[in-house]
Amino acid sequence: MSMLSMLAQATQTVLFADKGLGMLAAGLGAGLTVIGGAKGIGHLAGQAMEGIARQPEAGGRIGTNMIIAAALIEGFTFFALVICLQLGGKIGAF
Repeated sequence: MSMLSMLAQATQTVLFADKGLGMLAAGLGAGLTVIGGAKGIGHLAGQAMEGIARQPEAGGRIGTNMIIAAALIEGFTFFALVICLQLGGKIGAF
């Protein structure tokens, strides 16, 4: 048996054995991603409300910037969530 075929067989065995661990890691990663995104948007909204309370005439600009920043945070969160689910084998063909 050649060294390359032994390495391929060992790699395949490890990949099948670690499938459950990979799914656990993907689920944990997805949960942490959602928690991080929620914390970011919550902090952003709180600071925006504080800024509007201090300077009400800038409320329109602050609100617009807050919505744009929240959309960006949500987009990155969704992207990371999709990657975690792909790594877990729930969607896609990895």
